[in-house]
Amino acid sequence: MKIKSSSNRSGLLGGGNWIIDLVKIIDVYPQREQLANIRSQSQGTGGAPYNVLIDLAKMGAPFPLFAAGLVGDDSLGREILQDCRDNKIDTKFLDVTKKAPTSYTDVMTEKGCGHRTFFHARGANALWHGQDLDFSKTKARIFHLGYLLLLDAMDAPDAKYGTKAARLLAAAQNAGLKTSVDVVSEDSDRFAKIVNPALKHVDYCILNEIEAGKTTGFKIRQADGKLDTVALRHAAGALLQQGVREIVVIHFPEGGFARTRMGEDVWQSSLRLPANYILGTAGAGDAFCAGTLFGLHEGWDLQRCLLLGVCAAAASLAHPTCTEGMKSLNACLALAKKYGLRPKMDIVD
Repeated sequence: MKIKSSSNRSGLLGGGNWIIDLVKIIDVYPQREQLANIRSQSQGTGGAPYNVLIDLAKMGAPFPLFAAGLVGDDSLGREILQDCRDNKIDTKFLDVTKKAPTSYTDVMTEKGCGHRTFFHARGANALWHGQDLDFSKTKARIFHLGYLLLLDAMDAPDAKYGTKAARLLAAAQNAGLKTSVDVVSEDSDRFAKIVNPALKHVDYCILNEIEAGKTTGFKIRQADGKLDTVALRHAAGALLQQGVREIVVIHFPEGGFARTRMGEDVWQSSLRLPANYILGTAGAGDAFCAGTLFGLHEGWDLQRCLLLGVCAAAASLAHPTCTEGMKSLNACLALAKKYGLRPKMDIVD
């Protein structure tokens, strides 16, 4: 399937969480009251719009990039604003507040396996309601919002739309933008209450298998850890039934899957990366999302969109932070030739 795009609009507007990640590589995740050693520390980007926009900038996206959200009036907030300017990301919708500090996350990454544990300070992101975001003043083609479940004001109830996020997404669609959402992975029962109302106003829903399962109730991982491809497809179908207008994309370590409203299924295996290649998994999901949105914006066929998604994710895995490992478009795609793809997934009909 080749995606049709509106010719009179260009660019991606990313709104939601703006976070500074403080990534600490530790030797082991400790039991309570035990010690772990911090082997190294680095600082990087965090949050759906921040990661996706920086990734797109590094890939050399041939379209404008716009930021929307809220940062604190502090040094971390100023770093974010400067980083956006350095990467030619328009910040006219990225506001500053004195009411809360800039959000940050301590990311504890276990050396070797790359498993992550997050200690998050919500900060200014919790206050962003998006009411000042005037979609009539942007020519962007896509509005990407994330993360649902981690934006307190956006997750708040709305009498008409269910949530404030759903209201904002509806406003974007009414203004002529395509909408995209991402969700944070959390261990809770809030998914149906918070995520489902937004899906009625979403064109592109891009989630990982955990989030898709939590939202729809399907168990996508079997007891032995193997991907249940039947449950995966059922979850994608359920997300479409809940209102997603065009495409559901679900990503997972083994690759990615897309289902369109027309019933087309597309599978894409991830790259066969050597064991010592992965230095951290933080940001890989957003990198996949950025690659997929790159292709959707440009009207590529879905197979090519997903291929760039897994290649962008592979680039991200080469660095402990979310976006420092990102490469140019051609360099990302070259990773598939260098390392090859995993064997095609065992698809059960």
